[in-house]
Amino acid sequence: MIYFILKRLYYGLFVLFGVVTLVFVLFNILPGDPARMMLGQRADMASVETINKELGRDKPLLRQYTDFLNDLSPLSFHWITSDHDPVSVWGKYEPYQKLFTVGNTAVLLKPPYLRRSYQSQRKVNDIIVQALPNTLLLATVAMGFAIILGVFIGVATALRKDSWFDHTALIVSVLGMSLPSFFAAILMAWLFAFVLADYTGLSMFGSLYSVDDFGRGEYLDLKNLILPALTLGIRPLAIIIELTRSSMLEVLSQDFIRTARAKGLTKNRVIYRHALRNALNPVVTAASGWFASLMAGAVFVEYVFDWKGIGVVIVDGLEKYDFPVVMGAVLFIAVMLVIINIFVDIIYGILDPRVRLA
Repeated sequence: MIYFILKRLYYGLFVLFGVVTLVFVLFNILPGDPARMMLGQRADMASVETINKELGRDKPLLRQYTDFLNDLSPLSFHWITSDHDPVSVWGKYEPYQKLFTVGNTAVLLKPPYLRRSYQSQRKVNDIIVQALPNTLLLATVAMGFAIILGVFIGVATALRKDSWFDHTALIVSVLGMSLPSFFAAILMAWLFAFVLADYTGLSMFGSLYSVDDFGRGEYLDLKNLILPALTLGIRPLAIIIELTRSSMLEVLSQDFIRTARAKGLTKNRVIYRHALRNALNPVVTAASGWFASLMAGAVFVEYVFDWKGIGVVIVDGLEKYDFPVVMGAVLFIAVMLVIINIFVDIIYGILDPRVRLA
């Protein structure tokens, strides 16, 4: 079991290293000069060169890459020389702990440093931390809606196999899996917040907190969560319906279900106490993986509904060529995906020994 966990961690670190490298290369070959973006198009060459030196963009690309890895790594290595001020370098890592010094090299323990925004000069870490709760709330509500409704419909279709309800649910599931998130968000906003706005009372735009029209500040506005959560939950809902249906049909055909029925147990007891409990294993595994995917898929949904989460941060960063913000947000989502997938693999390996032997 320990070897299985270590192997999953190794694969996860390998994937993260590949993502970090790809993100760095991609955003360093894009057109645009960050110094001119910060200073304006009429900036003089001396000011542009000064800003690029402060950003480290005057160094060779390989040196920029190693510095980028050094910023991201919890263990950071720094050379103390006469022309390299360690105090100014370490200050950007707050909080940090100096572990030891070997010769001219100091080793620091710190959180990953995602650098600063070109536009606001705020730390990217702080921008992501501020936007993260909204995205987590949106993904959690969407996943909860998909699991509850998906399991209910999946069980109902399995019990009514080949009925009109079963065929309708299958058609809706296929449409839900094939519907792009961006188009689904526009469609939901148009239908429920424009055409039916007088009946639903929902708005096309809005985040978790709204500003009071009478000057009394912000207030919690949970109705703004309804449309983004429903839109984001459409695809996992369709998949969970399919998984629950197929898993229930497989379990209902097994010998222990026939034995339970022969013992005189009620239909509801056989279905919900015996069949459903065994049928939920693949559903739970898929739901765990989909939660991480929703974090990434929320980008388009958040942008359409103006939900102030990581998705809006990424789009705003792209519009303003604020590369550190976009790079930091993409890396954060990648880390979340890898961590959740590793956790799911380990849990699944504990529950099913065949996975560890594969």
